[in-house]
Amino acid sequence: MNIWDQRYSSEEYFYGTAPNAFLVSQQAVLKAGLRCLAVADGEGRNGVWLAEQGLKVLSVDSSTVAQAKAQRLAQQRGVKMDFAQIDLMNWDGGGEQFDVIAGIFIQFVGPELRPQLFANLKRFLKPGGLLLLQGYTPRQLEFKTGGPSQVENLYTETMLRDAFADMDILHLAEHDDIIHEGSGHSGMSALIDLVALNK
Repeated sequence: MNIWDQRYSSEEYFYGTAPNAFLVSQQAVLKAGLRCLAVADGEGRNGVWLAEQGLKVLSVDSSTVAQAKAQRLAQQRGVKMDFAQIDLMNWDGGGEQFDVIAGIFIQFVGPELRPQLFANLKRFLKPGGLLLLQGYTPRQLEFKTGGPSQVENLYTETMLRDAFADMDILHLAEHDDIIHEGSGHSGMSALIDLVALNK
């Protein structure tokens, strides 16, 4: 059993079942009918919420345990969505491009693989497609309320501005906020949000 299957093995939802607050804050631009990729969607809290907004969602994750729980959550909420167990670093996007990509706390790779991960996300986006990304900044190591323990996996404003310089950055901001996302993310957190349009 890999680390993610272990993390999600409890009956409880490790990150809760409510959507991420940053994602909800973008509700006005999430139009029904748009094709959306929910990256590393885990137990499905964000993908299910996106489907509830009328988006056509593909929820992807590497954990079979997480995906089974995500499918249960979708059934409980009465939404239809697609699921795929994939390795994001070695996936072709399923042969399609998306109108929206949601990447919420996807900081599972370090600096050596991050350029490839970000390049994949851009490749999966249609021209004019929207990327919604939230992560932790290095100050999160002081709060210890969730996220990776490796500082090199965390995001800074400069890093994201450089990585997505070929996109139209609509919003990029670091901020501290209290979040309540199950037992996995709970308490004061050092966050960074990115909203960018693919050219």
